[in-house]
Amino acid sequence: MRWLPFLVIFVLVWIEISLFIQVAHVLGVLLTMLLVIFTSCIGISLVKNQGMKNFMLMQQKLNAGESPAAEMVKSVSLILAGFLLLIPGFFTDFLGLLLLLPPVQKHLTLKLMPHLRVWGGGGANGSSGFTVDGEYERKENNLIEHDDRDDRR
Repeated sequence: MRWLPFLVIFVLVWIEISLFIQVAHVLGVLLTMLLVIFTSCIGISLVKNQGMKNFMLMQQKLNAGESPAAEMVKSVSLILAGFLLLIPGFFTDFLGLLLLLPPVQKHLTLKLMPHLRVWGGGGANGSSGFTVDGEYERKENNLIEHDDRDDRR
């Protein structure tokens, strides 16, 4: 079981190198390198845009007192997609772009939602916590006379 991560990394690297060689054979090395950089830049741009939209939706749900669990799962898929898109290679870019597709995100959300518990804090509607009721009066800051002779004793 402890060999599983090494095996996964080995298979991932093998797939990436194989795809890179095949694409470089067809397009040339320089064009292949530019394509890898271009797909990474486009992917990161997509992750940034979707991430901002998701963050705004999460804030709206929190302000409405609703659970943002679905948006939290979507955020995890966006972070994972961003990580995969940063790694140079065609296979990881493909996996990262798959994680950006709404049907894939919806499927992940449906699979992971039963395993999440979201606790609500003191939301905007004030449904939790306690309130202290009281009155206050503002007083002017008058200087208090101080006699230096009392301090010498």
